[in-house]
Amino acid sequence: AMIEESKLTGFQKRYLMDCVKRGDALPLQCHPTSSTEPAPAAPAFSPAACQLSRLSAKPHLRPAKVCQAGDAYTREKFQPRAGRDLEKEKQRLQNILATGKNVVEDKVVKQVLVRTEEEEVPEPDRFEELVNEVQERREFLEEMEALGQGKKYRSIVLTEISQKMREMEIIDKKRSEEMRENMTKDFPLRNKSDPHD
Repeated sequence: AMIEESKLTGFQKRYLMDCVKRGDALPLQCHPTSSTEPAPAAPAFSPAACQLSRLSAKPHLRPAKVCQAGDAYTREKFQPRAGRDLEKEKQRLQNILATGKNVVEDKVVKQVLVRTEEEEVPEPDRFEELVNEVQERREFLEEMEALGQGKKYRSIVLTEISQKMREMEIIDKKRSEEMRENMTKDFPLRNKSDPHD
């Protein structure tokens, strides 16, 4: 029925019916007027694709004896491993019995404290974070516009950018006020009406 509904020439219909009767795989291309296929200029597909077309339609199942003869059904033997280093445990017990303290643990605690002090990183500047966030949103909007989705995201992204800009303005005002206060503490301003001028 599909052959009848498709817009194939009479030659193509006969050729396909012959393939079906013989039990061959259907051809990937059927030329409309002649049975001779033009020689391919260069192999456009990989050898793996060629092998797939040569395979028969029947699946090749291996017998159960062949499967069982292989290593697929053998289990690996369980080999227990020590969950902890026994030499370290012996050393720890010796230290506890000799000194009453766990010397190894004390060293470890000191090393951990030293590492945490070294790893303290100054907090990133919020103003710089906001600048980066605004830049990311601009890049996102440019990408969406390039993909033709700019209209969908423009209002959302511009709203987020304006919120970030407002937060940056607030931070900037606070910084300038703090600087002004610091400057007035360091260098007190004189009144112009001061008679000592």
